[in-house]
Amino acid sequence: MSTKNQQHYSPPDAGAGALAGEALVTGGLDFRGITEKVSSIVERPTPAGWKIAFSLAVSVLLMLIGTIGWLVYNGTGIWGLNNPVGWGWDIVNFVFWVGIGHAGTLISAILFLLRQRWRTAINRFAEAMTIVAVICALMFPGIHVGRIWILYWFFPVPNQMSMWPNFRSPLLWDFFAVGTYFTVSALFWYVGLVPDLATLRDRAKTRIRKIVFGLLSLGWRGGNRQWRHYEVAYLMLAGLATPLVLSVHSIVSTDFATSLIPGWHTTIFPPYFVAGAIFSGFGMVMTLALIARKIFHLENLITIGHLEKMNKIMLVTGSMVGYAYIMEFFIAWYSGNLYEAFTFVNRAFGNYAWAYWIMFLCNVITPQLFWFKKVRTSIPWMFVLSIFVNIGMWFERFVITVSSLSRDFLPSSWDYFSPTIWDMMTFVGSFGLFFTLFLLFLRFLPMISMTEVKAVLPEADPHHHPHGGGAA
Repeated sequence: MSTKNQQHYSPPDAGAGALAGEALVTGGLDFRGITEKVSSIVERPTPAGWKIAFSLAVSVLLMLIGTIGWLVYNGTGIWGLNNPVGWGWDIVNFVFWVGIGHAGTLISAILFLLRQRWRTAINRFAEAMTIVAVICALMFPGIHVGRIWILYWFFPVPNQMSMWPNFRSPLLWDFFAVGTYFTVSALFWYVGLVPDLATLRDRAKTRIRKIVFGLLSLGWRGGNRQWRHYEVAYLMLAGLATPLVLSVHSIVSTDFATSLIPGWHTTIFPPYFVAGAIFSGFGMVMTLALIARKIFHLENLITIGHLEKMNKIMLVTGSMVGYAYIMEFFIAWYSGNLYEAFTFVNRAFGNYAWAYWIMFLCNVITPQLFWFKKVRTSIPWMFVLSIFVNIGMWFERFVITVSSLSRDFLPSSWDYFSPTIWDMMTFVGSFGLFFTLFLLFLRFLPMISMTEVKAVLPEADPHHHPHGGGAA
């Protein structure tokens, strides 16, 4: 069925088969080989390594659930918040996870519209990573309000107390921005899954699998009309998702920029945050891709060429982030505002200088190693550097949030923020939530888009002549 389907599916530039002569699928895989390779990950017995990883992830998730339970019982006083630092690790973690969620939609939507066909090998699990990361992000605004049982107060709906939402509140902006982004990303991800779910349905050997995949595939038969509707829907969702990639983190950054706190009240934040989000998202995609590629033997589908292109994007976005770091100092000096100037000097040489220089090392200096092709094409190097990016981007959010709040206008109100064990357990626990959901995706759904990878094969070109003779 899958081979037959491919005869109908023809992306706008199908037939090129490779980017600038570079093979996007290696190892001699054809339509059938790709179906077997990807479907076997879902259909074969559960590997022991997955069980071990899932057990660890669930253990960490249980720690998160227990921590949230204690938070609900005691309130946010269990965190290390103090009088000047009213936002601590909760908002840092929120912005961190929202940033992680950027790369999936960027790879799928923007690169799709730009006809970058190398995205096909990595877009599916990057999209899944987006959805899971946004779930992790949404958790933090929910729990940081303390009384989470009245969380619905910041939803834009009237309630029984005749209290309307405050549209000047950043909480409401986050609700619209992140909620819309999550909805469109989930729809985009699911629509892309439908043809592959139908393939799993047709290959299913048990009644339960047939029913489940039959329901999820929405009656897909691969007819010409269905393919036309599918392509239109996918294109429209890509068009909707693309501006959301840029808008969601701009709005998150505006939460900060509209305040008067020195170090936050700046117009550079929206582009700076978007570049940083793409940078951190690609860092996490790289980390996950390298692990999945090794465990599931996907070297023929996720090639060194794919990884090198991702490294180039990290080099570009990392340089943009580095430019923003330097430009912040220039703006602080050029504005002539003493409080602004003090904030940035304090970041680099004050009580949080250790965090600032960790951030600068991880986000600005180490990605410059990607200028060298040997580094860009080395698996160990790119794995280590992607971890550095993840660490550095978390510290970026920490530096922005905590260093500005801890020393604002009045020295009499200054204080030093130190996280408690509950701050740390909540942050670590969010990784348990992330990896639990992501591992479930890897186990039960096709982690690589069979449909789109087949479309980059030379055989997908209707003018392909495998033997130099008639049409294929």
